[in-house]
Amino acid sequence: MSTLDGSIVNVALPTISADIGVKMNQAEWVVSIYLMTVCACLLLFGKIGDSFGKVMVFKWGTVVFVLGSLLCGIPGSLTILLVARVIQAIGASMTMATGTGIITEVFPMSERGKALGLMGSFVSLGSITGPGVGGLILHHLDWSYIFWINVPVGLVTIILGQRYLPKDRFHSGKRIDVVGFITFALSIMSFFGGVFIGQEIGFDHGLTIGLMAVALTSLVAFYRIEKRVEDPLVQFTIFNNKMFTVSLLAASLIFVNNYFANVILPFYLQNLRGLTSSKAGLIMMIYPLVMVVGAPISGVLSDKVGPLILCLFGLVLLTVSQLSYMLVGAETSLYLFMIIPALMGLGNALFQPPNNTIVMGSVNMQDLGVAGSLNSLARNFGMVVGVSLSTTVLYNAMSAKMGEKVTTYLADRPDVFVYGMNVTYFVSFLICLVALMMTGWRYVKGRTKWD
Repeated sequence: MSTLDGSIVNVALPTISADIGVKMNQAEWVVSIYLMTVCACLLLFGKIGDSFGKVMVFKWGTVVFVLGSLLCGIPGSLTILLVARVIQAIGASMTMATGTGIITEVFPMSERGKALGLMGSFVSLGSITGPGVGGLILHHLDWSYIFWINVPVGLVTIILGQRYLPKDRFHSGKRIDVVGFITFALSIMSFFGGVFIGQEIGFDHGLTIGLMAVALTSLVAFYRIEKRVEDPLVQFTIFNNKMFTVSLLAASLIFVNNYFANVILPFYLQNLRGLTSSKAGLIMMIYPLVMVVGAPISGVLSDKVGPLILCLFGLVLLTVSQLSYMLVGAETSLYLFMIIPALMGLGNALFQPPNNTIVMGSVNMQDLGVAGSLNSLARNFGMVVGVSLSTTVLYNAMSAKMGEKVTTYLADRPDVFVYGMNVTYFVSFLICLVALMMTGWRYVKGRTKWD
């Protein structure tokens, strides 16, 4: 539910905009504020989980998320909706920051890959199927139900959690670095604010530059504070663990890559190929369906053959899929085209669960909460960067081809879009290639321990 709500609202923005009487660019903050708040709070709740108990934070996070979802669906003003989205995002970040740590803590190494694989399936399914699920709900119900659908599911989760979630095994009792959290949150909020506002008014605008300056200054202050305090939000020595750091970077790059497809494919399938939204949605569902079936199998294989070789093979498939997207044109057979998202789904299924196993298995027990929150931060950060970078590359490439500024699909010039799409997927291919090389290094260095 928490990852689904990062993308499910996109499809409802025109309806929400008209219903509450605001412009579309203002309504887009309903999506942006959620992603910004989740990223800003992940480290805090990861540390609270390590200090006072991950299961406790997870349970309360579910309650807060359900409350936020209930408030989001109540019709009112944009301000009320944004406040409700912040509440919902705080609850989501509490569950995201602790869920992986709970699984790593309670499962033995021999079963950890399978468990993380199952969790990874639903994380990815939520991230990718948002627009499709949102469209289905909107077709039959009011936009409020996009949020209210979480309430019954959340209540069942709370009841099951009370019965089945174990008691916390470990908590350090360390103090929380509040000043560190404030500087980190300010850095995240101003950076993403600069990205989203920059897309609207331009990245050379004074407001955008000012926000980026605040983000950089806050990040430097955060680093200095964390190096000085006794109980920092993030112990930077955790990044001395090269296996952990490389795995985290690879995860972030792959989520950047995944969201290139989320942005580009609706234009290609609906605008260029003339498919209905339902048919386009079915084709886009190939990727998450392969992912949700393949990830648990990948988790089991990870326990048997080791995670590093699966990560490497998965990234080879992902890199090939991006290379294939570069060759797609206006006349490409749709049957051949459908092989590409299937290949991409299989690559992700082979990469993500084993990579999560490596991330969480590379740290000490007392750092599982922070490691899990950093893993979730890498995923969410990659998602936001992927959305913003893909649209920036696409429209700049289309503008270069057209010889004038382009910010939308041009119905009378499909060749301009195809050119922009191919350039965008070339960038996505390079991102995958970097992740593949990093994972190749990781395989050579770590196969003695992991395989």
